[in-house]
Amino acid sequence: MKSTGIVFINLGTPDSPDTAAVRKFLREFLSDPRVVEVPRVIWVLILYLIILPFRSPRAVRNYKQVWMNDISPLRYFSQRLVDGTGRKLEVDYPDADIHTRLAMTYGDVSIASTIDELIDLGCERLFFVPLYPQYSATTTAAVHDQICKAFSAIRDIPQWGWVKSYYDHPAYISALASTVRQHWSENGKAELLLMSFHGIPKRNVELGDPYQAHCEKTAEALALELGLIDGEWISTFQSRLGKAEWLQPYTDKTVISLARNGSKTLDVICPAFAVECLETLEEIAGEAREFFVENGGNELRYIPCLNDGEAHQNLLISLCRSFLEEKNVNFR
Repeated sequence: MKSTGIVFINLGTPDSPDTAAVRKFLREFLSDPRVVEVPRVIWVLILYLIILPFRSPRAVRNYKQVWMNDISPLRYFSQRLVDGTGRKLEVDYPDADIHTRLAMTYGDVSIASTIDELIDLGCERLFFVPLYPQYSATTTAAVHDQICKAFSAIRDIPQWGWVKSYYDHPAYISALASTVRQHWSENGKAELLLMSFHGIPKRNVELGDPYQAHCEKTAEALALELGLIDGEWISTFQSRLGKAEWLQPYTDKTVISLARNGSKTLDVICPAFAVECLETLEEIAGEAREFFVENGGNELRYIPCLNDGEAHQNLLISLCRSFLEEKNVNFR
């Protein structure tokens, strides 16, 4: 087997929870036209005159609440996930020369620098795994853009492939279900399971983004795997930005409505997030829990992401296997 590099890619994170680092990260992230599809001239004014000056200090406070000593939860769990998967690959493919790396779409370590490193190591084949189960132009396509941009500066492009999505992969659904069942065994079963997905503007879907359909299929598959019937689960969307309409129902408004209408216990899982991050720990485990209790609910229990668990590592190996064994993979 030729030397192979496998790059697992997450969104990115500030280097530290201070104003300069957070502002730098938000500037890079929100400057990507894949992330914000607003005319550039208008968006630059909004970004530099409103969002960066006024949103950065709030983001700093939120990051400080979830920061883990000297590292963000997203980087901590992502790196542990990649390291664990790499060790398993060494056991499964003892005779192969496989190099696993973690890269970030924004911030350090970049996709381009990771590609350069792997090529310098002699990798003739590269495989990219964006850690986004549901495809969206705002996330997965942004990864593809950066891969292609990096290759545009390389004369001898290696053979490569990538995972576009895995929203209904049996190992993914099984891993999510196992996490929920473990939570139920330790805490009991709440009245309702809420599956909160990251939101995107409704207009993106109207223009052809398949993200909403992918989220719906994930939610339906997870409910089926858990044996839940209508009325025992619901899916919502979180983390909206700006005044435009985003995918609904909104998580925060749903949590408040459920509490006001008599729900006392609520379990919440975030299937679109591979590992813990600001959106899961601060927005759901923190803010959404407060909304629920303040409006009459007794207990909102957050169910952790797959993080660096063995089931997650096994899922990633399943996604890589077709490329490693050259079967049914979308080669480039």
